[in-house]
Amino acid sequence: MHRPWPYPRVVGHRGAGTLTPENTLAGIRKAATMGFGGVEFDVMLSADKVPLLIHDETLDRTTSGRGSVAATPYARLASLDAGAWFSPEYRGERVPSFEEAGKLCAQLGLWANVEIKPARGFERETAAAVAKLALELWRAPPAPLLSSFEPVSLDAARAAAPGLERGYLTDRLAPGWDETARALGCVSVHCNSRYLTEAQADEVRSAGYWLLCYTVNEPAIARRLFSWGIDAIFTDRLDLIPPDFA
Repeated sequence: MHRPWPYPRVVGHRGAGTLTPENTLAGIRKAATMGFGGVEFDVMLSADKVPLLIHDETLDRTTSGRGSVAATPYARLASLDAGAWFSPEYRGERVPSFEEAGKLCAQLGLWANVEIKPARGFERETAAAVAKLALELWRAPPAPLLSSFEPVSLDAARAAAPGLERGYLTDRLAPGWDETARALGCVSVHCNSRYLTEAQADEVRSAGYWLLCYTVNEPAIARRLFSWGIDAIFTDRLDLIPPDFA
């Protein structure tokens, strides 16, 4: 039986989407200021195994640094500018640790979808670190939902924190998705909105999973997905799709 979705139905992607630098504390604050109840962000490990918020395996696109995230100590990462690339207004914004982001979410009363985003070769190690720290950071509800494209990471997260719920993240629903998600003990399926069909949405929900779609930036598409019974969407356009849209 499909359980009612207990969390926000419109979630800020990588914080506040295109309104602030992605995966920053500024983005989390912006989403909260705009009335959103939930945010999504990506977590990777530094060279010294500190979980931090960043999407790419390299620093080049979203910081003033260069090179591999996994090869850079967190002290160096924390000194980089993660906002100037976006706009002068955010110059000086830093790469936050997962601990900083989790504490801020708790302070602001935000639910979080934490995407475990491991650098290649660190799938299990990243997931274990993220899951263990999530247990410490969220001692009171609502607990975060841990998601990942990597089955190995989901398995490691389950081993490290079996009480935290997990989401099976995929681009397209391929044959065998249900067996994989069920074997990993996932409670939700997160997929690319561009490829999802109404029949697939019915299949996922009939199988008892929550269904979440990324990255939905057009109100018309959001309406269509919600009419299919989608539980939640991730959006970059918090200015177009408000928290009460659903």
